[in-house]
Formats: sequence, C-alpha cells, structure tokens
Amino acid sequence: MEKTLPPHVIIMPSPGMGHLIPIIEFAKRFILDHGFSATIIIPTETNSPFQALKLALGSLPSAINTIILPPVDLSDLSHDVLAQMFATVNRSLPSFSDSIRTIASTHRVVSLVVDSFCTNAIHIANEFHIKAYIFFASSALFLSLVYHSSKLDQDYSCEFRDVPDPIQIPGCVPIRGVDLFIAFQDRKTENYTKFLEWSKELNFSRGIFVNSFEEFEHGAIEALNGKQWDNPPVYAIGPLIRTGVRCDGSNESDCLKWLDNQPPDSVLFVSFGSGGTLSSEQLTELALGLEMSDQKFLWFLRRPEKDAGASYLRIQGVEDPSEVLPKGFLERTRKSGLVISKWAPQIEILNHPSTGGFLTHCGWNSILESIVHGVPLIAWPLFAEQMMTAVFLTDDVKVALRPKPMKGRIIGRDEICKVVKELMEGDEGKRLRSKVRELKCVATSTLAEGGSSFKTFAEAVNPWRSYYRQ
Repeated sequence: MEKTLPPHVIIMPSPGMGHLIPIIEFAKRFILDHGFSATIIIPTETNSPFQALKLALGSLPSAINTIILPPVDLSDLSHDVLAQMFATVNRSLPSFSDSIRTIASTHRVVSLVVDSFCTNAIHIANEFHIKAYIFFASSALFLSLVYHSSKLDQDYSCEFRDVPDPIQIPGCVPIRGVDLFIAFQDRKTENYTKFLEWSKELNFSRGIFVNSFEEFEHGAIEALNGKQWDNPPVYAIGPLIRTGVRCDGSNESDCLKWLDNQPPDSVLFVSFGSGGTLSSEQLTELALGLEMSDQKFLWFLRRPEKDAGASYLRIQGVEDPSEVLPKGFLERTRKSGLVISKWAPQIEILNHPSTGGFLTHCGWNSILESIVHGVPLIAWPLFAEQMMTAVFLTDDVKVALRPKPMKGRIIGRDEICKVVKELMEGDEGKRLRSKVRELKCVATSTLAEGGSSFKTFAEAVNPWRSYYRQ
C-alpha cells in the first residue's frame, strides 16, 4: 500500500449519544488539526435512536467516513445499562472485524481508538497488527478510580458506603464511599466484579485519551502519568464538546426566543440530560422549590421514573407537562419559567447571555459544556459516576452547589429554593460565577494551537504518521 496515503485512524464509540458526541469531536481533531483521515464504526442494537444518529453524523468533514454496523438483538438481556452496552459491542465484533478488513485494504490504517467500553475490540486490532488506544469519555477522576479499584478492593472488606471517613484516590479530592461509582455500592453484585475485570482490560491499549484538560484536573492527570499504577500513558485532550450542532424539535425556536426576552444571567437551566429522570415525588418537590425561589427557569422535563420504563436510555418526553407537574404550577410560573419536554438545544441555551445557572445531573458532557460556556452549576447527580463528579465540582474546583437530601434521599422544596436562590443571587453564587468564567477562558485556550490539550494531542498522534501495518 502506498505510504503517501494520509494516515487513517479507525474509531469505535460505545452505544449511546453521550459516548458518540465526544468521540465525533475527537475524530474531527485528527482531520482539522493533524491531516489524518478517519472512519467511525458505530455498534447499534435494535432499539437504537437512528434519527439522532443521523443528526449527529450529518455535518462531519468529508475526510471522516462512518459505518453503522447491523443492529444486534438484546431481547434476551435484562434492562441493566452496563450489560446492554457491553453486549451491544461484543455482539457487533464480527461485523466490526469485517469492516476493518475492508478499510485496511484501501487505507493506510495507523491506529484503532475505541471507547472505554469497547475493550474487547482491542483483540481484533491485534489480529490486524494495528496499534490500539482508548478514548475515555469521562473524567480523569473516574479514570483514577478505575485504576485504584483493585487496591481499594484489597484494602477494605466492608461495603464502601459503610466506610466512615472519605476515601482517598491518588491525585483526587477525598470522596465518601456512598459517592463512589454506582457499581461500588454493592460489592456482591456482578457489576462490581465486572468493573474490576474491566479496569484491567484498559491496560491492553497503548494509551488512553481522556476528555479533560490539565488545568481542570491537574491532580488526577498527574497521578495517572506518575507511575502510581502500571497503566498506559494518559493524554488529556479535552474539553471536546459538540460543535456544528444541528437542532431539531419544535421547542427550539420557542425556548431561545423566550431566553432573548430575559435579563442577562437571570435564568436557571434545569436538565437531567436525555437519560435522567426523577421520581414523581421528587419531581413535585423540584417544581415547588423552583416556584418558591422566585427565580426564572427553563426546565427540560422528562417523564417521571415510575412511568419511564426500565431503561434510562429510553426515557420519553411528556406530551402535556401538566400531566406530571403539580396542579396549577404552569399557570403560577408562566411569567417566570418555561417548561419544555421534547428536546432542548443545550449548547445554545448554555451559550445564551440570559442563562445564569445550570441544574444538572453531572453527566460529563454537560459539565464540560457548562465550563466552556462559563455557567455555574447546581450538582444533582443521579447514577453512574455522577456522584463523584458532583464532589469534584463542589469540593475541588468549587464551581457548583449541591442540595442536601432529606431522609429517604428526597431533596425537599425548601432546600431546592435555598440553593437556587444562592446560586442565582447570593454571594456564593457570585464567587462560583467568577471561578467558572476563569475556567472558561482556560478551556477555550487549551484547545488552541500552543494550548496544553493541543500539544498533548500532537505529542500522542504525531508518531503515528510513521506507523505502517505490514
């Protein structure tokens, strides 16, 4: 094969838009900054949101090809999200191997980069003598826990939630056991065992790209590259967030027009992401807390948990918000708030001058989007590693407030009212806003030529130019 062909990288995301979006931005960096070409190979299952996939892939540079693998059937599995993700990838591997064979016959493939939940694909890369790397879509904090998990497993015999003192992860803020990754909350489960096994599989790669940046997570990144564990090199190349957004949904123009008519920094954006939901009781408390606060809000509403179905990946919007909100709420708050339920153009909302705060589930994509646009946070974690992220945001970088739950883990309306008012008009809110705007400047410069993430990316991929699969 002619070595004059541009170096080509094959990229495999995990199922789910939260993994696909940052890996698309990752692929763009190869093309726009470094002159590579790329193919993104996407595993799917029978209920994948193909319309959302098409929208996400619709504005890619011509040097990025995409292959959507045939959907696999998961009807024999439970609704456990992690099990479904791993199964979707693993059952797609034969088709994935065929695709690599075809690509390698016409391109100078220099590397395979797979999402962290696609580690079994690394073995296929080895069969084709292709060097394999990992793209880690979450935080360096979470990656540090991944590598420290085997030691924690040895050091503690009890459940982590029963450990009285905060647990120290190298390079990170101390974290209570109850705030560790969801699989750590019950050591007797299969998910906990799988997590420990998965933490070792990451070492099959040549290196790990993490969607964060040095100035944001210095301690964790330093620990990951300080020989604390026997892990591959870690490259902080973020923050990679959505660009070239294609909007869809009837709510788009209405909510942005509504924001246009609000004062600067006056609106709290409330969203638990496309997959987050609350119980009916908690949703009622949130609504009444927002009402009591007398603050302006824009709320992206999802159907309550008891009506949402078993898998959080398929939560539906609400056709008529009055069906699930407290009686009279929409009428009483019509001058101060707007509730939308079909789709929210999150990037545009966070970038709008009227948006002054973000109540979020602490998904890593949402956190990076908020930092890039300089919006302070109310941290309301729901699942996965989001509790850890909330601790990092409140106790380490100090850009968020976190409401305290009552007994039964419900956050009451009084607490919600207090925290919302503090963020939007209190002294602590002013300090958070100042800090997050400092980070916004750094986040913008780190991806520019000469910035830490730009240089780290170049140092990682420039040697690939000389790779040639014999």
